[in-house]
Amino acid sequence: MFFMNTFKTMFLLSILTLLFVFIGNMIGGQSGAIIALVLAGIINFISYWFSDKIVLKMYGAKEIQYNDNPKFYNLVQRLATNASLPMPRLYIIPTDSPNAFATGRDPEHAAVAATEGILSRLSEDELEGVMAHELAHVKNRDILISSIVATFAGAIGYIASMAQWAAIFGGFNRSSDDDDSGSGNIFSFLIMAILAPIVATIIQLAISRSREFLADRTGAEISRRPMQLANALIKLEKGNLQLPLHATNATAHMFIISPLTGGGLSGLFRTHPTTEERVERLTQYAQESGLSL
Repeated sequence: MFFMNTFKTMFLLSILTLLFVFIGNMIGGQSGAIIALVLAGIINFISYWFSDKIVLKMYGAKEIQYNDNPKFYNLVQRLATNASLPMPRLYIIPTDSPNAFATGRDPEHAAVAATEGILSRLSEDELEGVMAHELAHVKNRDILISSIVATFAGAIGYIASMAQWAAIFGGFNRSSDDDDSGSGNIFSFLIMAILAPIVATIIQLAISRSREFLADRTGAEISRRPMQLANALIKLEKGNLQLPLHATNATAHMFIISPLTGGGLSGLFRTHPTTEERVERLTQYAQESGLSL
């Protein structure tokens, strides 16, 4: 399962890269593609480098030390030791909505945050499963991976936006003197400019879902409590339906349970797999590893 999730991430990232090269050469040319990639890279580098400070401040997270909550602090410290990770900075978010997330550019600069709601709603074993999941994101360097993916997806979006403005203001260079051929070319050009960012977003979200599956599995290996994590996910989904946490498309992917919902065809635009899928995989892992109790 670990190999499959890793392979899926690399495969989708390769497709995203190829899409960027194709759309860049078709619409922006080599120079336009490079400019878009550099702009997207700068924006996402800043986000990557300061992501912990930005998102923690956004949700009013308060850093705690051992004396503030010894039980919770010891739990995370024990899991970090199990995962061979440095102890992350630990935060509590003042909201009753039950959720948690990890952030930081690398294991040495990681932060883990839990809401007041998740601390009061889950048992200690379930909380251990959740925190192990968050530390798995740190161990798997998912912040770095998501930043790379966002850079390519953002570059594709910039190129497509430039193409649409060029078409509006007559900047599209027809490759043929024939009016019918030129009309057909610009129509295809616009269709590609509209569809490319949508496809890039779908790939970006597919990678996000794959990383969630991987964090579930890695977290279960860290805590040795796959079914407690499964139970926690069920509780958290119900809790978020009752007390939804305010989140945007830019931050929803960070949480263990997405505050945003979607089903049917919109499943392509989910940041997370369904809870049912995650519980099913955790149950399968528990049975295979003898950790079903």
